[in-house]
Amino acid sequence: MLGWPLERVHIIDCDLGKSGSQSAGRDGSQKLVSEVALGKAGLVMGLEVSRLARNSADWHRLIELCSLAGALILDEDGIYDPANFNDRLLLGLKGTMSEAELHFLKARMRGGVINKARRGELEMRPPIGLVYRDDGVLILDPDTEVQAALRLVFDTFEKTGSAMQTTKIFREQGLRFPRRIRAGLSNGELHWAQASHSRIIQVLHNPRYAGAFVYGRVRTRLLPDGKHSTIRVPQSDWQFVIPGINAECIRASYQRYLESNAG
Repeated sequence: MLGWPLERVHIIDCDLGKSGSQSAGRDGSQKLVSEVALGKAGLVMGLEVSRLARNSADWHRLIELCSLAGALILDEDGIYDPANFNDRLLLGLKGTMSEAELHFLKARMRGGVINKARRGELEMRPPIGLVYRDDGVLILDPDTEVQAALRLVFDTFEKTGSAMQTTKIFREQGLRFPRRIRAGLSNGELHWAQASHSRIIQVLHNPRYAGAFVYGRVRTRLLPDGKHSTIRVPQSDWQFVIPGINAECIRASYQRYLESNAG
């Protein structure tokens, strides 16, 4: 292959299905950069620039390392020498276009999400005690123990008028409150734990229990390490608030719950 024996050709495909928008979490990309930096690569091949990086910082870093190590870059259009100014300029333009393409893809997806949220049709992870039916309607969780725990929170708060007193009563009576595990091997499983004050506040402040659809309660920001930081937004700045969109279904589900317990 272009003068290299097959035993010296290494295929890196462990990043398949992962976005090239950042190097964090892309072991293949990091291995490629390491091999180039150590002078172990003579030619870096890819179908297109976006397969190597969709982030200008990562892409220009790779170009710089290839230039210093004397490695060439090949894509479906030809072979480039990063040490050559014209080739380096063209590679930079390819990287910029690839990053812009990712931006447009995200913008279209974001537009679809916003349009659904504007109509109140966007399915977001519901709080504990609420689940989506197959037709997308939000109803009470069929688990009667979860329903009872949730109802007890609202009934106790209605009597005491205090989230702190509600938490205290739960603890004094040894009552536990459920939560759904959202990650890992136990994803989706129900876990019962001692009710904390912050958890009770979270339930009481969630407008979904009142049948309102809300979008834009939090904003996320990407951190340098690839993780996301979440910031709560003041109620006046929530993007969409549609009251009563699921209220009837929730009330109907609660009425059936009362009737079943009365029987």
